[in-house]
Amino acid sequence: MKPLIGISCSIDAADTGANKEFLNDTYFEAIENAGGVPVILPNTHDPSLQVEMAKRLDGFVISGGPDLDPRIFGSRATGKLGRMYPRRDAAELALLKYVIEETDKPVLGICRGIQSLNVALGGDLILDLPSEGYPEHAFAGKYDRWEEAHDIEVEKGSKLYEILGSEKAGVNSFHHQAVGKPAPGVIVSAKSVPDGVVEAVEVPGERFILGVQWHPECMVYHDAQQNIFRTLVKEAVKTAEKA
Repeated sequence: MKPLIGISCSIDAADTGANKEFLNDTYFEAIENAGGVPVILPNTHDPSLQVEMAKRLDGFVISGGPDLDPRIFGSRATGKLGRMYPRRDAAELALLKYVIEETDKPVLGICRGIQSLNVALGGDLILDLPSEGYPEHAFAGKYDRWEEAHDIEVEKGSKLYEILGSEKAGVNSFHHQAVGKPAPGVIVSAKSVPDGVVEAVEVPGERFILGVQWHPECMVYHDAQQNIFRTLVKEAVKTAEKA
């Protein structure tokens, strides 16, 4: 049987108060192409329901989206932040806490997802890269989403290096925040060129817990990028077989 891969989604606040949950179709297309079955996870009002969903799934993608509330990691909001959604923060962090601490299921964080992953594990974020003296990383509307915007340097010997097969890769870029202090127990497996912004973190060892700051699901013409999803699905098959 194909493994079930849960994918977190975003909230679109409407003036009517009837909010919408949504996810770009590139996420579930990438999972389908890798041999998995995508399952979209709503941002439940009761965060504990995330655990009930997670028990039935084999692997997870934490998707991109809006800024996390910096109060979660002991900071405070500034005027540089975009709209925040505490309900999504609570749901996603409950999901990550359970999956990481109580299971051996694989996790892939993408864009906001690497940030959620780092915060869930005890790290923090750079709230606005340009304000902190880093070059622009938000290229939405300037490049097509599958285009490479800058290079990254990949740590040799890391899981990401094994997946991409190279110490250098080109990635797209649509973010103004990034991992600040890496969480205890994670390693930084890629940084951007030339400014050194964290572009990937992972948990060392056999388990697959990987976060990337770019959007590999959009880079459909780059086989090495799609190998990230193949690896996730392969690891999900292993956990499904143990159940």
